[in-house]
Amino acid sequence: MAVTNTSSPVRVEARLDLPLSRWLWLVKWILVIPHWIVLCFLWVAFVLLTVVAFFAILFTGRYPRGIFGFNLGVLRWSWRVSYYAYGGLGTDRYPPFSLGAEPDYPATLDVTYPGELSRGLVLVKWWLLALPQYLVVGVFVGSFHEGWGGGGLIALLALFAGVALAVTTRYPPGIFDLLVGLNRWALRVAAYAALMTDSYPPFRLDQGGLEPVARDTT
Repeated sequence: MAVTNTSSPVRVEARLDLPLSRWLWLVKWILVIPHWIVLCFLWVAFVLLTVVAFFAILFTGRYPRGIFGFNLGVLRWSWRVSYYAYGGLGTDRYPPFSLGAEPDYPATLDVTYPGELSRGLVLVKWWLLALPQYLVVGVFVGSFHEGWGGGGLIALLALFAGVALAVTTRYPPGIFDLLVGLNRWALRVAAYAALMTDSYPPFRLDQGGLEPVARDTT
């Protein structure tokens, strides 16, 4: 039996943090306003520092560790806020104002720090190579604001989950698995577009709260 490791350098995981309030999801858009304000500034810094990283990779083949850690922190913060709010509604635990890993929070993200990155690939991967991914992810997240999307398939599925909570007090597990899978795809693309990895995001929907580790290839 041949087994191939499918572990990604971008690892996005989440757990359904039960019990969930039937009605809190209706006001989470108000509760996360402070996060959106902070994230607006953080994403401006994210973009500017990614430009700096671009030139660093172009001339040295390496992503500056300090910039990598900051950008990873912004992605982590955005994922936690999204999962709390309308990218998941999978927890009622208020997200921390933190760029750190926060491993106890029910939504986590990690990106393996790369060794040497391709100096040639950095010229094309964030716009040309990633273009097909942008088209797909655009359907998932809709419009882009404060580091995340709104109005796309993810928001629609989260709405279904919220209605299900209000009516039945239960979060449909199938919607949870699909939502995490869609967010995982989007975050893989975000990390690739931010030049944090040369590993091209797979055109594959890995559903469920845990990252896939291995696949039988026979």
